[in-house]
Amino acid sequence: MKKLIILSAAVLASYTGFSQNWNLDKTHAKLGFSITHMMVSDVDGAFKNFDAKVTSSKPDFTDAQIELTADINSIDTDNEKRDEHLKAPDFFDAAKYNTLTFKSKSLKKVSGKNYKMTGDLTMHGVTKTVTLDVVFNGTTTHPYNKKTVAGFKVKGVVKRNDFKIGTETSTAMLSDEVELNANIELVQG
Repeated sequence: MKKLIILSAAVLASYTGFSQNWNLDKTHAKLGFSITHMMVSDVDGAFKNFDAKVTSSKPDFTDAQIELTADINSIDTDNEKRDEHLKAPDFFDAAKYNTLTFKSKSLKKVSGKNYKMTGDLTMHGVTKTVTLDVVFNGTTTHPYNKKTVAGFKVKGVVKRNDFKIGTETSTAMLSDEVELNANIELVQG
């Protein structure tokens, strides 16, 4: 029995030893969103300050554990007045809820480079499980630092009212559906 326990511990240790940590390359990443204004035009924005950490032992990332955090105060829609309004209590209430977080539950390959990622998104003090579309662009070796990098595109739709953001603003003014889009480059190590 003692040999079985030692063998099991060795197998577990070797499995976790293969897990790789991946960090966000912030110079080659974007976390953005788009919302429809007055049912006729889209307004784009992004969070300028965000970070992501990924742990995976499989080269196709299907066992990846993903954590992302964004600073609500870094919201940028190319309009300072609008950005300040979005940080106000009637929208994100950044003074009270200063971060947005995402923690994955699963990343499943659908076909080829296409995946579905499910996880918990927390904004404005509300946590909802969401499913996002992911395209895994593959890995390569960076020519200068010789580190392995991986690239992903992430898209999805959430409803702002589900997160109690801008609930006093009608959907005729701002759509309930908000498109999320991210380009993520990770560096192994």
